[in-house]
Amino acid sequence: MRIDILVAEIGSTTTVVSAFNGLYGQSSEPVFIGQGQATTSVEAGDVRIGIEESIQDLKQKLGIEKLEYSELFASSSAAGGLKMTVHGLVFDMTARAAKEAALGAGAVIRMVTAGKLRRTDLHKIQEENPNIILIAGGVDYGERDTGLDNSEKIRELNLSIPVIYAGNIENQEEVQLIFEDSQQDLFIVENVYPRIDDLNIEPTRAVIQDAFEKHIIHAPGMEHIYEMVNGNVTPTPGSVMNIAQLFEKYIGDVVVVDVGGATTDIHSVTEGSAMFDQISVAPEPKAKRTVEGDIGLYVNLERVIELYGEEKLVEEGFDLEAIRTDYNGIPKNDYEKAFVEKLAEVATKTAINRHVGSIRYVYGPSGRGTLAQGKDLSNVQYVIGTGGALTQLENGRDILSSIKASKDSLQMLPKSEPVILLDHDYIMSSLGVLSLKHERFAMKLLAKSLRYQPLSDALDEEIDNFPLEDEEGKD
Repeated sequence: MRIDILVAEIGSTTTVVSAFNGLYGQSSEPVFIGQGQATTSVEAGDVRIGIEESIQDLKQKLGIEKLEYSELFASSSAAGGLKMTVHGLVFDMTARAAKEAALGAGAVIRMVTAGKLRRTDLHKIQEENPNIILIAGGVDYGERDTGLDNSEKIRELNLSIPVIYAGNIENQEEVQLIFEDSQQDLFIVENVYPRIDDLNIEPTRAVIQDAFEKHIIHAPGMEHIYEMVNGNVTPTPGSVMNIAQLFEKYIGDVVVVDVGGATTDIHSVTEGSAMFDQISVAPEPKAKRTVEGDIGLYVNLERVIELYGEEKLVEEGFDLEAIRTDYNGIPKNDYEKAFVEKLAEVATKTAINRHVGSIRYVYGPSGRGTLAQGKDLSNVQYVIGTGGALTQLENGRDILSSIKASKDSLQMLPKSEPVILLDHDYIMSSLGVLSLKHERFAMKLLAKSLRYQPLSDALDEEIDNFPLEDEEGKD
């Protein structure tokens, strides 16, 4: 059997390959063929083993003996993912802007500092052993000393870690001189916070993904990855953001909820409302990602049980001792499904509450004033659920329908009932990778997975005005 494209997602524990056909030719209609999975083989010293085993699993599921493909793309969170430390000037300004850029690119933020680095900070950087260090600080033509001082201190650590400088534009030449003779790769990027109340995080996101490319090929077991794949290897969480941004481009403002075994990730793409923008205390990025590292339905199961209430679960008839013994991350029966659905609802609500901003009242000599702080989701029209818990359980749609503003809530949640969509094929991450080369085809596949005809119609309308992608890149 001949497959047009395989997309491999190389996780810390599992490697999944998704197969797609019908991507070539003027009358093409892309189709999702199926998925295979296997244990990630980083520890075996060669990631290709896990990919080949997941392809073998795919062949067994399709009932075929031979499988050929024209292109193979990949994303990875293996070797602990993309670990970063972020160092800025003022936490609520440049440090936060740099953090937003890193999260949106799919990074795992291990440390954030504001101001000049202390000896304890430098010691912690060495302990964390990040894959990338991001230095910011100062609006353009503003404060210079902090960014330069931090650059010099990080240079003195003599680490073999890529450094991104995304601070005051006046420091760029001097930062280049600081790292001139070091063993560290240096990336100079536009300032993430060039002016007061102005975020500029997309250039940094792009460079983080480039730096990830340089890192991943040196990670244990990953050095042979480019012998198999076509194109780039992207951070897996960043690929979900890619497809979320494309959905907003074609259809409208969106929130994507990904409830996983270890974390719950929220991606939102929306400008928000003009009303809240006028009273906002600090700017927020249009595309925002938050990662709740303490909320997951397997690795962090105990934390979610604690949030719901252990006594309450027992009162509702759940034998937690038996569940703790038998549950392996995938519910095997209706009893475990009911349990996971309850915890998925807790994970979703908790993660959304941490992601969304709110309005608050302040009092002064002139009376009460109103301020808005955090991410404004009031104009969101669509909520998409991905991840096993939301896409494979019966009540996923009901869980997501709670993401809306209540009458007396101060949270900036959607004002009207959003359209609830589910990633039935569980392929959003793969499509985020595919979209880097085949954007329209990735979106057509997303429309099928979401079972949402308006997205297909929007794509058909655009294709009437623009030619389909040709067979560029086909072997």
